[in-house]
Amino acid sequence: MVEVLNVSKRYGRVEALRGVSLTAHKGRVLGLLGQNGAGKTTLLNIITGCLAPTAGSVKINGSDPLLNPSQAKRTLGYMPEHPPLYDEMTVEEYLRFAAALKQVPRAEIPDHVRGIMRSTGLTEMRLRLLSHLSKGYRQRVGLAQALCGNPDVLVLDEPTVGLDPKQITEIRTLIQSLSTEHTIIFSSHILPEVRQLCDRVVILHKGEVKLDADLSNIGGGSATVHCRIQGEPKKLTPALQHLDDLQSLQALPSSDPGVIAVSLTFGKTAMPEKQVFTLCSALGAPILRMTRHEDDLEQIFLQAIAE
Repeated sequence: MVEVLNVSKRYGRVEALRGVSLTAHKGRVLGLLGQNGAGKTTLLNIITGCLAPTAGSVKINGSDPLLNPSQAKRTLGYMPEHPPLYDEMTVEEYLRFAAALKQVPRAEIPDHVRGIMRSTGLTEMRLRLLSHLSKGYRQRVGLAQALCGNPDVLVLDEPTVGLDPKQITEIRTLIQSLSTEHTIIFSSHILPEVRQLCDRVVILHKGEVKLDADLSNIGGGSATVHCRIQGEPKKLTPALQHLDDLQSLQALPSSDPGVIAVSLTFGKTAMPEKQVFTLCSALGAPILRMTRHEDDLEQIFLQAIAE
């Protein structure tokens, strides 16, 4: 379990974090979401004990990483955005080195490292020099070193950055498999990634928490329908504005003459497709395309950081 209590961080006149509080529980993945420069990496560096907060405190399984670093860091595995690997080592050598640093008993290190390599898909690469690995495998090694010592808490900073779609899927599957036995804090600015991996989301904006909620409790309250309809805008737009439970109507760019493109957001009680189809049929306006988008994390994120 990780507890962040009213943490602030200043660099001179710049306040990178302001009164940040959050809690991450075992068996769950907490997504730390925000734009570049929102303070995500600063917060992770404070959680892992790499930085001292200007105010506030952090508890990792009850231990403060600054006041009791040995105890706190023994239960912590950290994967920074760019894992610092020793390129002259092989995968196995590096992981044995990391396991020794995590104070794994010497006699247990070989089996410990072999188990981690199996779980992270690195067994076939164990004799490969780190300098010869692809980006995807380097990320795997970064995650593997975070697992050395069987930490209860994993802090992952942008673990899929720079990976291709296949590699992203592999890393995502691996993180999901680890989530049942660990407390995981996962930082990203990629919204679909957070949606697929996390149970809870904390949105940071300019160093402040703008949203802290279970993903199961956000989104799904409304739906947005994107339509391309053939007809006169002066006739169609006023008619669309009178649909039941319509919350907003936004005109979208359309390069085709005589075709309007609109984004219609409805409340949860509405039946968007049925309403739009019935209206357009009555007006003799063919629907060229209609797609439905549930109110997702992107809209929640944009609402949370709106100035």
